[in-house]
Amino acid sequence: MSVLERMGEPTPKFFRVLRTIGLSLVAAGGAVVAAPVVVPAVVLTIAGYLTVAGTVMTAVSQAAVEKLEE
Repeated sequence: MSVLERMGEPTPKFFRVLRTIGLSLVAAGGAVVAAPVVVPAVVLTIAGYLTVAGTVMTAVSQAAVEKLEE
């Protein structure tokens, strides 16, 4: 199964929920990083980690597929 075929297959419910959580983390982290106010460095660091974790969670969750009978 190629990557393109894998991305086109249905995603199980558990991984759809994880994908949504990952997208939320990316949005929250991105909002903090792009905030026009002065934010302490530790908060920016945590926001960066949230963005990376959310991106990875979303990508991995999207690649999960239900096992199909062949």
